[in-house]
Amino acid sequence: MAHFAKLDKDNFVTAVHVVNNDILLDEDGNESEQKGIEFLTELHGHEKWKQTSYNGNFRKAYAQIGAKYDEGLDMFLPYCPYPSWKFDYNTFQWNPPVETPEDVDGFDWKWLEVNKEWIKAARPTE
Repeated sequence: MAHFAKLDKDNFVTAVHVVNNDILLDEDGNESEQKGIEFLTELHGHEKWKQTSYNGNFRKAYAQIGAKYDEGLDMFLPYCPYPSWKFDYNTFQWNPPVETPEDVDGFDWKWLEVNKEWIKAARPTE
């Protein structure tokens, strides 16, 4: 089964659809992303699709709803947890604008987006 991300006008993933591999076969029997795009466009009337790899074999990561497709790098960026966070293309992770404090006194740290700061949060007891 092949997976295709439905993209909005800003390249955010709004849905992920599964397509049978047989639909992707071209006249030579090779899988073609374009065949899947044509199938989904006809079926849903929406034209902006990108194939995604469930195991991350191509386009870096599996497309998730809310994630963004980067056209220049031809890859899906993971979902951004907060608007203020920046993506690090070297580590492939979102990072806060303020470094996470060290763990002290049995507290976890939670990001408070409204103030753009870390706050202490008690760890759940077992």
